[in-house]
Amino acid sequence: VQLQASGGGLMQAGDSLRLSCAASERTFSNYAIGWFRQAPGKDREFIGGIIRGGGSTYYADSVKGRFTISRDNAKNTAYLQINSLKPEDTAVYFCAGDLKLHNLVVMSPEYWGQGTQVTVSS
Repeated sequence: VQLQASGGGLMQAGDSLRLSCAASERTFSNYAIGWFRQAPGKDREFIGGIIRGGGSTYYADSVKGRFTISRDNAKNTAYLQINSLKPEDTAVYFCAGDLKLHNLVVMSPEYWGQGTQVTVSS
């Protein structure tokens, strides 16, 4: 499945932002979707994931509270809502897909999407 993240941009600290991860195939609903980010000079970081039916999500401890993942299988799209943006949220945000949520958690998904840049100014 091909995935494309979008919705990034230049934001102010305290803003909210919703990123989208769009898939080109109707098989999107077969895949768990994960969100990741990579800040300048740092390793890629797992943010969280959502199972294929959307009924359950899993988040890294470091991001719990401000990040919410959801999906709309009818639109072949997953979302990452980020509230109260901070300058340290500045990163390229990626989505990825895999049949198993576990593979997203351990950062070995089958499919990586292209990222979208989020820059947060103070």
